[in-house]
Amino acid sequence: MLQDFERYPLTFGPTPIEPLKRLSAHLGDAVEIYAKREDCNSGLAYGGNKLRKLEYIVPDAIKSGADTLVSIGGVQSNHTRMVAAVAAKIGMKCRLIQEAWVPHEDAVYDRVGNILLSRIMGAQTQLVDDGFDIGIRDSWKRALAEVEAEGGKPYAIPAGASVHKYGGLGYVGFAEEVRRQEAEMGLRFDYVVVCTVTGSTHAGMLVGFSADGRARNVIGIDASCTPAQTKAQVLDIARNTAALVGAGDIVADDVVLNEDYAYPVYGVPSKETVEAIRLSARLEGMITDPVYEGKSMQGMIDLVKKGFFPRGSKVLYAHLGGAPALNGYSYTFRNG
Repeated sequence: MLQDFERYPLTFGPTPIEPLKRLSAHLGDAVEIYAKREDCNSGLAYGGNKLRKLEYIVPDAIKSGADTLVSIGGVQSNHTRMVAAVAAKIGMKCRLIQEAWVPHEDAVYDRVGNILLSRIMGAQTQLVDDGFDIGIRDSWKRALAEVEAEGGKPYAIPAGASVHKYGGLGYVGFAEEVRRQEAEMGLRFDYVVVCTVTGSTHAGMLVGFSADGRARNVIGIDASCTPAQTKAQVLDIARNTAALVGAGDIVADDVVLNEDYAYPVYGVPSKETVEAIRLSARLEGMITDPVYEGKSMQGMIDLVKKGFFPRGSKVLYAHLGGAPALNGYSYTFRNG
């Protein structure tokens, strides 16, 4: 589906799929759990899911003649870290708006983890006190205008690269890649579990897996705590992406979003999220984070326990990255 779109390679290639045998056994071997390791996809600043999206956005940025990538996220945004890395890789400047999306009081929260890496890579980071919202933000619009006023030529990349025209393409490619790996492995995944916030990762998967009738087997675990807005944005991105690649229409019922695990708010882990992070780390040595993957891991574990997946199902957990954010939650994990 992506043969007509230019791609700028930022990743190592297909990401590995590994069986999580000890986690599966811990949960009674009711299902077979596998992880697709998007967190291991690149040498750029610890990688992660945003790079699949940016591979299809960078060619447009270069063609535009821009000299500065301008994006936005929370203080510990994985996305802004990746935009900073990509800007360094392609020789552009980077301007990042880091809004106060998370009511988190760790003393070093704005000096470690993702934002530290962005600063090391030369990005200009601006802390803004505005709260969480997955929509288009005024602070980001102002940053774009300021770059222009300073004589630069900005290229706009929205939060999560999600509502960008090409934001969903990377995860259409993810589905195509999974199908090739399934053929090599001699199996077929019954379900894919993915964390959902700004929406284009989930949306791209919907379009990609719709080709073999598995769109509704993509189980989104909401981590936004604004599920109605998130679900609407997933649907909108998926429809736009489907039209772009010539896929069939995506309907509202194709968006499966579980709302049960985002509490208490975006970016703040519950006791159950922290337990899920510890469990996957201690059984598999696989590190998940408090904002995204910890919540989708919590959701998957709980859904297995509740029998949501039929016995014998093969479940693919999409590990999207995000571990650097753990540095901002050091007090939470002070005892491990």
